[in-house]
Amino acid sequence: MFNDFCRVTTALRSQARLTRPAALLLASAMSLGLAACASSKAPDSVTAPPASTVPAPVMEPPPIAAPSPPVTSPTPAEPAPVPTPAITGTQLLALGDLISLLEHAERLRSFTPAELQNHISTMGDPGSNPVRQMQLALALSFTHQPPDTARSLGLLQRVINHTSPESATLKPLARLLAANLMNQRRLEDTVDRQSQQLRDSGRRIEQLNERLEAMRAIERSLIPRPPPPGSNGNRPSPQ
Repeated sequence: MFNDFCRVTTALRSQARLTRPAALLLASAMSLGLAACASSKAPDSVTAPPASTVPAPVMEPPPIAAPSPPVTSPTPAEPAPVPTPAITGTQLLALGDLISLLEHAERLRSFTPAELQNHISTMGDPGSNPVRQMQLALALSFTHQPPDTARSLGLLQRVINHTSPESATLKPLARLLAANLMNQRRLEDTVDRQSQQLRDSGRRIEQLNERLEAMRAIERSLIPRPPPPGSNGNRPSPQ
């Protein structure tokens, strides 16, 4: 459009000579035409900014939980085998001594009191042999007599204090027998004490009865006897 306007203006100048006022008027018209052309093209050149579009929220799917691994119970470990200690010759001998002592105690249970006393006399002095000391202590414990119980406790104490290797396996049995004999001795002491108390009580009762009889005899002697019936205190007259 601007080009067309310029061509029209050039044609008008070439056809007629314009006066100065007409030329000024024509210049004003041309400037107005240019302004109109610029104003008509301005809206076309301005482009509206694109409308801001808000993106729609995207819905994410819920997370899927991973499957838990299966719980496996730990398998118990097998216990380590316990090594069996080797048994020495001394221990074998000591084991044989224990078995012989148990057999000896079983035989002693079947003895009568007379046979038991004969057996004790036959054994004699055990010396420092712990096995013989144990055998004699067992025999003495079966008599249930306080002197024999005291002697048996002394023999067992000698076994407990023994320092020889063969006495090591006999010491637990000696301690057990000594504890049982101590309880038996306490019971025997209690029985003896109670028996003595009963004897003392019986003796006092007898003494009280004797005193009571003596007092009754004194009482009877103090009371005057009445005269026999039919007598008035005079001699009978002769017939």
